[in-house]
Formats: sequence, structure tokens, C-alpha cells
Amino acid sequence: MEVTELRIRKVTAEGKLRAYVTVTFDDCFVVHNVKIIEGKTGLFIAMPSRKTANGDYKDVAHPISPDFRTALQDKILAEYQAGHVEEGGPDGED
Repeated sequence: MEVTELRIRKVTAEGKLRAYVTVTFDDCFVVHNVKIIEGKTGLFIAMPSRKTANGDYKDVAHPISPDFRTALQDKILAEYQAGHVEEGGPDGED
């Protein structure tokens, strides 16, 4: 499975959230709302999630393989750090 498109929308609001990412795989499957977050040790990605009835958050989509997750994170963060971002509003939406 190959990443064929990344769309990174910068978030201008204060806080740890830096951007929202839309990832397209093999020109046929898309995942919206992957988040780039500033953590204590640097940037990382968080997969899209939803809040459950008991208040916990559960990923909607996520890599199963640790190697694939690392490769996906590396690709997304490289594009973000290279400045390949779209300007968004406070929450990343226009």
C-alpha cells in the first residue's frame, strides 16, 4: 500500500494540534483527519478517532503494523516540515 497523496491543513489556533492531514492510499482509499500533534519529545501523528459513550476515544482507522505506522508518520512529518501545507482556519478548516 502506497501513499499517493497528502493534504496537510495547518491549524492556527493555540495548543498542541499543528495540522490535519488527509491521506490517500493507492489512489483509491482516503483517510481524513489524521492529526499532527506537538508532544513533549517532538511531533507525532494521531489517527482519526471518535468519542465513545463512556468518554474514551477510539481510533476510527489505524495501521496494524508498527512498521507501516512508522513509515506513514515519517512521510507525513517530512512533508509537514518541508512546508508542504495549506493554510487553514483556527481548527484547520477553511
